[in-house]
Amino acid sequence: MGMIDRLFGLLFGGGSNVIAETAEVFRENAEGAAAREAMLRQATLGQFAAEFAVPRKGVFDRVIDGLNRLPRPALALGTLALFVCAMADPVWFAARMQGIALVPEPMWWLMGAIVSFYFGARHQAKAQDFRRSIATTFAMAPQVARQISALENGADRNAALDEWRAEHDK
Repeated sequence: MGMIDRLFGLLFGGGSNVIAETAEVFRENAEGAAAREAMLRQATLGQFAAEFAVPRKGVFDRVIDGLNRLPRPALALGTLALFVCAMADPVWFAARMQGIALVPEPMWWLMGAIVSFYFGARHQAKAQDFRRSIATTFAMAPQVARQISALENGADRNAALDEWRAEHDK
C-alpha cells in the first residue's frame, strides 16, 4: 500500500489536494477565474467612471455659464419691450429709433457678425451634445428590445405573484 501511495504521489502530487492539483492541469480553477473576472469588471467600471465623471465646477465657471445663458432671453425680452415702448410712448420711441438710424452701416455688419458667431457656436455645441446623447440612446436600443421581448414572453414572470392574482381574481 505504501508503494502505491508513493506512485500516486509522484503522478498526481502529494498532500490532501491531490484531485484539485491534478484537475487544475486540465481545467481552470473556478474560484481563481471568478476572482480575475471580478477584478476585470472592477477595473472596467473604474475606467468608465473616470471617463464619464462630471467635473465639479467652481464659482467662476458657474457664473460664466449663467452669463452665457443671458443673451437669448435678453434679446427676446428686449424686442418685446420695444413693442411695449412703441405703444406706450410713441414720441420717446421715435426719438430712440432716430438715434439708431444714425449708427453707420459697418457697425451693423459688425453687430450681425458678432451675434451670428455667438449663436452659431452655441448651436454647434448644442448639436454635438445632442448627437452624443442620440448615440448613447441608440447604443442602448438592443438591450431595451431584449428586455421588452423578455417581458412579453413572460421570462420574467413571478410564479408567486401569478398564483396570488389567480386566487384574488376569482
